[in-house]
Amino acid sequence: MSSLDELHLESNNQIKLNFKGGDLSSDAGLIPVSEFARKIGFDRLIQSKFKTKDKASFRFHTDTDNMMQKIYQSIAAYFQDDDADELTHDPVFNAILGKSELASQPTLSRFINRCDEITLMQFEQIQQILRKRIYSIKRPEQILIDIDSTLFSTYGSQEGNDYNQHYSNYGYHPLLAYDGLTGDLLKAELRPGNVYTSKNAKDFVYPLLLEFQEDYPTTDIYLRGDSGFADVMLYEKLESNGVTYAIRLKESGPLRNAAADYFAELCELSKYNQIDYAVVYGEFFYKADSWLYKRRVVVKVEKPYGKLIPLYTFIVTNMDSKPEDVIHFYCNRGTMENFIKESKSGFHMDAMSSGSFITNSNKLQISVLAYNLFNWFRRLVLPAKMRKLRIDTLRLKLIKIAAKIIHSARYITFKLCSSCPYQNEYLETLRNIKNLTVKLE
Repeated sequence: MSSLDELHLESNNQIKLNFKGGDLSSDAGLIPVSEFARKIGFDRLIQSKFKTKDKASFRFHTDTDNMMQKIYQSIAAYFQDDDADELTHDPVFNAILGKSELASQPTLSRFINRCDEITLMQFEQIQQILRKRIYSIKRPEQILIDIDSTLFSTYGSQEGNDYNQHYSNYGYHPLLAYDGLTGDLLKAELRPGNVYTSKNAKDFVYPLLLEFQEDYPTTDIYLRGDSGFADVMLYEKLESNGVTYAIRLKESGPLRNAAADYFAELCELSKYNQIDYAVVYGEFFYKADSWLYKRRVVVKVEKPYGKLIPLYTFIVTNMDSKPEDVIHFYCNRGTMENFIKESKSGFHMDAMSSGSFITNSNKLQISVLAYNLFNWFRRLVLPAKMRKLRIDTLRLKLIKIAAKIIHSARYITFKLCSSCPYQNEYLETLRNIKNLTVKLE
C-alpha cells in the first residue's frame, strides 16, 4: 500500500482507492419518496398540525424538522437516533429536508422526549387527514379492517412492561388495525403487556367507524378478528354501525354440541376412509350467556389427513354468504401477519427503547407515519410490477441508489449511478407522482 491518501490493493496493484469522490450519497431513492410526500402535502400537514410543549423561543432544528428526519431515516433503514450522527452531512437527506446539516442524536432524543398525550392526539388527526387525501386519489370501494394484537418486546424496567401469558414473554401488547386490502395501518395503540387482547377493542375501533361512516358513507366496511376479539360489546358496536364482521370463537362444549349434526355428517363422510382429508361446513344460530340474542355462527369441521380427531372452526358473523365463503373470508386474514412482520422488521415499529410509556407511544406513532407514507408510495406511484415487493427488497432496488451531487450557481444536480438496473422504474415513479391528482383541502 502506497499512502494514506491513495491506496493500492495488494491483490491487484492496478486498483487505487481514496475518499475524495466528492458529495456522494447511497440513498438517492429517497428523492422520489420526498417528492411524493410533498405531492400529498405530508410535510406541510406536519408543520401545521404537529407541535410539542416546547418552551424554547428558537430552535435551529424544529420539532417538525426532527420528525420528518426520523421518518426519512426509518424509510432508509437508519432506525437508531445514533445514525443521525453519521448522516449529518449526507447530501440527499439535507436536500430533501432543506437543511445544511441534520439534527444530531441528542437533538432527536430530546425531541421525542418532549412528545406527550397531546401529540398522541395530533398524530391521530394527522393520520385521518392523510387518509382523506389518499382516498381522494383513489376512493376505496371497500374497507376491510383487520384487527389484531402483537408483542413488542421490552428490556429492563420500562413503564408498562409486563408478562403476557399468550406470548409467554415480557413486553407491550399493542392493538393494531390494518386495511386487509391495501396494507395501510389504520390505527395503532400501545398498551401495557398484561392487557387482554380484546380490552377496550370497541373503543379502539369506534373512531375509525365514525370516520369512515362520515367521510365515506357509501363504502362497505368489513372487520375480521381472531378469538381474542370475541367480545359481545364489540359485536354490538359493529352491528349498530352497519359493519359486516367475521370473528372467530373459541372452541367450547356448547358450540360442539350445537355442531353435532355436522360432526355426524363428517363421520359418515369418512366412515370408509379414515386416512384422507375430509371437511364439512355448516351454520346454526347460537346464544352465549352474555349475549342478548342469538347470532349466526358458521362452523367448519375437518378431519386432517392421517388424523382421527376432528378440528373445529367457529366464526360468529352477520354476513349472509355461504358458510364455506365466510370461513375462507376469515382465513384470508393471515395476510395481516405479513403486514405486522413488515412493520416490525421493515420499520422497527416494535423498538421500544424509552423507559417512558408515553414516549414509546409517540415513537410508535412516528413509525406508523413512516410505514404508511411508504405504503402509499408503494401502491400509488411505483411501477405495477414492484407494488407487491417488501420494503427490504424495495430498499435494495430503489432507495439504495448511489448519487453524486454537483452544486452550481442555480441548481443542485444529483448524478445517479449510471449502471443502476432500475433507471426506468425510477423515472416511471417520478412520472406517476407528477400525474397524481390529490385533493389537499
